[in-house]
Amino acid sequence: MPEQILTPEILAAALQGLEAQRARLDAHIAETRRLLGARSQQPTAPPDVVRPKRKMSAAGRKRIAAATKKRWAEFHQKQAEAAKTAKEPAAATKPKRKMSAAGRKRIADATRKRWAEFHRKKAEAAAKARKPAAVKKAAPKKAAPKKAAVKKAAAEAAAQAVQEAAS
Repeated sequence: MPEQILTPEILAAALQGLEAQRARLDAHIAETRRLLGARSQQPTAPPDVVRPKRKMSAAGRKRIAAATKKRWAEFHQKQAEAAKTAKEPAAATKPKRKMSAAGRKRIADATRKRWAEFHRKKAEAAAKARKPAAVKKAAPKKAAPKKAAVKKAAAEAAAQAVQEAAS
């Protein structure tokens, strides 16, 4: 597809079409507002009045700075106290409990026993699943007569009927 070149005539036509669409949309918006009971109004533009920037007094800034410094001082003081108490109670806390070799051996033996039981049951279930259940064998089906034999019997019956009719 050839690339389009935007000429001033094309751009002017596009602008005209877009303005017509905007006019239709404004009419639809006005109609909707009328149905809602609101007064019809043109789209309002943002106010041209720019608010001046708020300024804080020097005293206000000082109060905020003082409060911030106070909060940080309290925070750092609590951190320092927590660090001190963390170092001191190490001797005051109970010593770490240690397990005896005999206790560890009992736990290991019990665990091995439980796993052996688990694997034994799993093997039994697998063996049971592999073993086919006793199923009654169905009686063998009777063989259907062969087509050739059926045709031969029909031909013989027809020949006999012809002979009887001839006699």
